[in-house]
Amino acid sequence: MAKNRINFYSTNPDWQPDLPEEETAETLDPAEQKLYVMIDRKKRRGKEVTLITGFVGAEDDLKDLGKFLKSKCGVGGSVKDGEVLIQGNHRDKIVELLKNKGYTKTKKSGG
Repeated sequence: MAKNRINFYSTNPDWQPDLPEEETAETLDPAEQKLYVMIDRKKRRGKEVTLITGFVGAEDDLKDLGKFLKSKCGVGGSVKDGEVLIQGNHRDKIVELLKNKGYTKTKKSGG
């Protein structure tokens, strides 16, 4: 995804624009995270994915969690928009993996 570019022009050679600083989210401790694990089929042509939502923290930590879950389940998936998508119905296995990893407030969501 391309970063937003802001073009400025000034006749003053020393002038610098006030650009907003990027926020870095601080990752909560696994015991404080409230993660929800659900099965989703919307916009996926009937194929099931296991969706993990509710993660609070840095994008890199979420990617590491997604990589861990994908390797333990032996399937593909992705991390985007603050959610982890794991291909297939692995809800029970993922809940157990997350609880063993220290995410004690993990809950199943949906049917």
